[in-house]
Amino acid sequence: MEDRKPGVYLCKGCGIGQAVSVDELETVAGEMKAPLCRQHDAFCADDGVAAIKKDLADGTVNQVVVAACSSRVMTDRFDFDGTQVIRANLREQVVWSHPAGDEDTQMLAADNVRMAIAQAGKTAPPEPWTEGEFSQRILVVGGGVSGLSAASEAAKAGHDVLLLERSDQLGGWARKWARRMPHRPPYRDPQENDVGALIAAVEADPAITVKTGATVAKTQGMPGKFTVEVSQGGAETTETVGAIVAATGWRPYVPNKLGHLGYGAAPDVVTGIELEEMLADGGVKRKSDGSPAKLVAFVQCAGSRDPNHLPYCSSVCCGVSIKQALQIKQADPEASVYIIFQELRTPGTAEEFYRQAQEAGVIFMKGNVKSVDSELTVTVDDALLGEEVPMFGLDLVVLATGMVPNATNVDSATPETGEDQLKSDIDPLSPIPVAGYAGAAPPAAERAEEAVPPGGPILNLQYRQGPHIPVLADGFADSHYICFPYETRRSGIYTCGPVRRPMDIAESAEDAAGAVLKAIQAVRGAAEGGSLHPRVGDLSFPKIGLDICTRCRRCTVECPFGAIDEDENDYPLVNPTRCRRCGTCMGACPVRTISFDNYNIQMISEMINAVEVPDEFEEKPRILVLACENDACPAIDMAGIKRAQYSAYVRIIPVRCLGSVSMLWVSDALSRGFDGIMLMGCKSGDDYQCHFVKGSGIAEERMANIGETLESMMLERERVTSAEVSIADSGSVAKVLDDFVAKLGELDPNPFKGF
Repeated sequence: MEDRKPGVYLCKGCGIGQAVSVDELETVAGEMKAPLCRQHDAFCADDGVAAIKKDLADGTVNQVVVAACSSRVMTDRFDFDGTQVIRANLREQVVWSHPAGDEDTQMLAADNVRMAIAQAGKTAPPEPWTEGEFSQRILVVGGGVSGLSAASEAAKAGHDVLLLERSDQLGGWARKWARRMPHRPPYRDPQENDVGALIAAVEADPAITVKTGATVAKTQGMPGKFTVEVSQGGAETTETVGAIVAATGWRPYVPNKLGHLGYGAAPDVVTGIELEEMLADGGVKRKSDGSPAKLVAFVQCAGSRDPNHLPYCSSVCCGVSIKQALQIKQADPEASVYIIFQELRTPGTAEEFYRQAQEAGVIFMKGNVKSVDSELTVTVDDALLGEEVPMFGLDLVVLATGMVPNATNVDSATPETGEDQLKSDIDPLSPIPVAGYAGAAPPAAERAEEAVPPGGPILNLQYRQGPHIPVLADGFADSHYICFPYETRRSGIYTCGPVRRPMDIAESAEDAAGAVLKAIQAVRGAAEGGSLHPRVGDLSFPKIGLDICTRCRRCTVECPFGAIDEDENDYPLVNPTRCRRCGTCMGACPVRTISFDNYNIQMISEMINAVEVPDEFEEKPRILVLACENDACPAIDMAGIKRAQYSAYVRIIPVRCLGSVSMLWVSDALSRGFDGIMLMGCKSGDDYQCHFVKGSGIAEERMANIGETLESMMLERERVTSAEVSIADSGSVAKVLDDFVAKLGELDPNPFKGF
């Protein structure tokens, strides 16, 4: 960029001017060589904003450093047409969380100003990557309710759609249903199955190209530039799309595994799927002799919520059994129908459906079915009676089996034999074969991040990190369930419907609309060079200095989103629109040759060096907190809003993700005389809350090696620690900080002070 001319704007509003000396802060800005520094009672007011705009317009400044409130607020007021704005938090993290007029509070405010000016000196407005043509077309894989709804919604939004279905018909399982659960008022009776109308609408839409009997042979590229090879009838075509919605649906849990419930031992023990076919054919009859079924028992959670089968609840089964029971009663009011349940799940409007079934005479029994024998005797551990109760004389037993996500190609699995494996059955340390790379798998030292799901890959991704969309332990597509439920760990690829979690028809249609909105955001953002969630619109992307790259492949292995491949010479190859701008690659690089225009190793190092560290005789320790901007920083800000007090010896530097933290920053801070360093980020593990999936976990792994650095510096291991803080922990984050400060108080001052 041109020569940096940062203007520092010191706000006195919200109590800042009453708590600290703003004149002294202006002196600090002068010492930091800032070309311009102004004070104002409220820079967010119209005249304050106008003053900043005037300085920009006349060329006095080309960077804006606002020392006022948190960067999480007033973003619209301090948005100046692409000009870089750096924020120094004097409100939430200084005057609202520390005593007014105190010497240590003043020193904290001064350091925050110094760090912001130092940041301005090592950051530049990012130049977006917008090379070539970007496709706005959306690929939908799967022609069931989710896929049909996704295709329809995308077309309504003005996008061309390519819809692929591997079978020869659209509609999926729902096409076979006689009726569907109520989705319109009064929510009391099974309603007409309108999937046929949805199929007809999709087939008639000129914006939607439908290909049945089609599968994806290969997927390459990135958002805006995906190249997909489609196999159909023995021929292959190449399609270019901007984003992908995987709506591959579900399959019923293999009933052959449920021998204790009589399946296979008696022909009149059927699954809910088989009963649905009977209802569609006009009547419920015994398979054994064709006679009408007058006494029917539904067994809920057949294999579900069972660690030996499906450990999760499929949620939809309760409503489906109620629907089928009502259909039986409506067809034959003299029939007796029992639903045996452990817990009945009928949330929201489904409660009306449940009441209708009770009024119709369906009998609900709370208990656990222990066995079903060949004579159709059902033994129930009755929860109300507290004893086992046998049920005799049944004509039909219906097993409400769970939903298994089609996260991989089911043709490659073996459901007919009951060998339907879940990801949890696979050694998570086994290496993944990677198509297109020499050797069957990466070296053992580069274990893949996730185990191979069963079956063949649906999208056949030609990614360094493997051909699959990453899945959770139960086989559902992985995503951050709170912050970005539709997004997968592969940017521009979204899941919806039962491949994401168990859903009924109405939920699947609604879910598809959400996934399509995300896909549209992806294709439009890619064309502008902007990132996706959580750094939506960030125009930067990783730049790698290949001249000193050692080809260690840490960046390609650790990237949570598969954004970096390797070229023919084993050098990292960035796919810019796949990148979420977390900086994990930057933190992984041992030679520090990866950077972003607006976030880099040098920038944070300069911010650390900008802090004034008193010598050991002043007895004013300095503690550095590298805080995740997604959870930790908001929690600290909210602690300030609540006026929670914590030590003024703490200096907080926001980082994009703990995965971006370079151990160089830790050694730099210790060499500067900081008494302790805390990495504060999101929760890691199986139920992670890290916005970048595994940044906190990666930071923990790197922290395991920091002990060697501390030993080489003759420092105690207790000086460096980590803390997991969620955005909801504002009530406890002050104590977390104070406890660490107190622990450091038991140690001698850092011997590097004064060097």
